[in-house]
Amino acid sequence: MFDDSLLDDPEALARADRRDLLLGAAEAGARVRTAVRHATEAGIGELKPDGRPRAILTAGPGLAATCVADLLGTLAGAACPVTRLTPRGVAPAAGALLWELPGWAGPVDLLLIATPDGSEPGLSLLVEQAYRRGLTVVAVCPPRTPLTDAVAGAHGLSVPMATAPYEPQAPAAASAPGSLWALLTPLLALLDRTGMLSAPPDVLERVADRLDQVAERCGPAIATYSNPAKTLASELAEALPVIWTEGDSAGPAGRRFVAALAELAGRPALTAELPEALAAHSVLLAGTLAAGADPDDFFRDRVEEAQVVHARVVLLRDRPAGGRTAAPAARELALSHDTAISELEPEEGGDLETLAELIAVTDFAAVYLALASTA
Repeated sequence: MFDDSLLDDPEALARADRRDLLLGAAEAGARVRTAVRHATEAGIGELKPDGRPRAILTAGPGLAATCVADLLGTLAGAACPVTRLTPRGVAPAAGALLWELPGWAGPVDLLLIATPDGSEPGLSLLVEQAYRRGLTVVAVCPPRTPLTDAVAGAHGLSVPMATAPYEPQAPAAASAPGSLWALLTPLLALLDRTGMLSAPPDVLERVADRLDQVAERCGPAIATYSNPAKTLASELAEALPVIWTEGDSAGPAGRRFVAALAELAGRPALTAELPEALAAHSVLLAGTLAAGADPDDFFRDRVEEAQVVHARVVLLRDRPAGGRTAAPAARELALSHDTAISELEPEEGGDLETLAELIAVTDFAAVYLALASTA
């Protein structure tokens, strides 16, 4: 059951937040600033690369590492292909995961590792494999771990993961929203030095400022009626979220939202990019999940009946290419099937800023949905 009254009770939210998820979401801006400082101290700003790598390979466990790979691939665009190495193993545990380089990987490629743990034997083995093949290795992970030793032995570069300001010696769990920015930010600074994307210090500072602004608007002390994250969580409480995205930044934000809903709140969701989403989900909205699919008497007594789940469209929008937008067609399709629609659109800013805002608001929404559903 979803207890919407909990959303406007900050003390109850704090008691329910046993995984410090709200803290992770609120401290995202601080994580970016700390990560920038760690990247500077590690020497990333002084690097003078010989040229762009042929390809970038990424590896790491969990939701944060998956999102890091997705975001880097989107931001790098056509400058360089980004390939995520999918772990294999018998269980989602540090000691059971293995990563393998593809057969074509070699000295002209770059391996990026992002993990909030650093004790995974499989990642240390991957570093050794990369060293034998001549790949350059960069890792973001907690300091003084087996992985940092492996990277040092391979003459690679390790950047300490930015930890929570209130607990500087303990990295957050992979599912915590702040972990994404702690892992992503040093890699953005690195790829800025290679010329593959634009993420200079002033841009990263604006990203941190935007994350702070979202935390102010979406924090637990802000009432639901003026809090976009709490509002979205309430709207999705008894619904199947169908996430439609438009614009370069919105795509990875939508995929991140679906993953966060599953991992943090235990809720299934679907996602697709416009305009393909209109064809991909048109039959779904016309079926039993549509709000208007119930042909029975509207006035019958439903007290003893089980709750019926209906789809709700969430439209995440950024600036569409060329000013052309499929949003009107998306609204028309949803409303023609009596399906409610929620919309989120970031304020003006650079690509990284708008991306950060969409991710931050939806992270807060996933956290509120998790807390109000399990308390």
